[in-house]
Amino acid sequence: MKRGIVVLLSLILLVAVGYFTASKWAIRHETVTFYDAARGNRPVPVHIAVRYDKEMQADAGMITLPVAVLNHGNTVKHTEYSFLANVFAARGYIALSPQHDLPGDPPMVTKPGELYVGRLPQMQRGVDNIHFALAEMKKLQPNADYAKVTMVGHSLGGDISMLFAKEHPDHVKKVVTLDNLRVPFVTEGKFKILSFRSKDAQFKPDPGVVPDAEQCEKSGITVVDTGFQHNDMRDTGPDTAKASIQSMLDKFLSDTDSELGPVDTKSPKITQPGPVSLLVPGKKTARPVAN
Repeated sequence: MKRGIVVLLSLILLVAVGYFTASKWAIRHETVTFYDAARGNRPVPVHIAVRYDKEMQADAGMITLPVAVLNHGNTVKHTEYSFLANVFAARGYIALSPQHDLPGDPPMVTKPGELYVGRLPQMQRGVDNIHFALAEMKKLQPNADYAKVTMVGHSLGGDISMLFAKEHPDHVKKVVTLDNLRVPFVTEGKFKILSFRSKDAQFKPDPGVVPDAEQCEKSGITVVDTGFQHNDMRDTGPDTAKASIQSMLDKFLSDTDSELGPVDTKSPKITQPGPVSLLVPGKKTARPVAN
């Protein structure tokens, strides 16, 4: 009889834990489309990822959701970074992924010698899309912090993220890039930066984009040499690449979201990279090479 009671209590506990875990990590995905009247009624689709329980708390006015804006790479859809959106949503963020280019947009032309290799118009369009998307999202979910957002982006999306941070530093909480190649890192140290770099002969950052180890240490920038290919850093990439990036990103968010004390910008917070090689600021033998 006693053993039966123990087994029953264990089953109840298991069910309770399972229910709590499932409800805690359940993430809602939805795409909404806004229309910008100031730009000829331009459609701006935005993919939303948010935990159900956190969204309910925000709707009830109990919490304010932190906001992460995920920016896609060139020719890549805004829905192809769910592996990143899920990390942010699982940690209680509302993750927003705007679509920056549309089928009718003019093709992007690379022009060596021009600012950001001639891609500034596309980057600026992305910045405009972000401003518009945040303003529209505030109407749908007012209980979120749109004044201080985390900018995230892969490739061209990373450049859009860095340009947004450069132009609007007071509206940025932190920046995460995956192999941005054109816009130099913001080095004023106003926010933490995490950047994943590829090992890809076809995708090399322009000179001056990635700071040297000394500047990284001074500015609170953590650079991670992943060893992966440039195009591995999206949903179509191998599971090993995505899992490694997710693990490092989650650790970075855990450290930088902590409110227990001031952020130490003198040394990197990530100390357990697992299968990913970490470039520690201050160790010149591990410096990234800008080509």
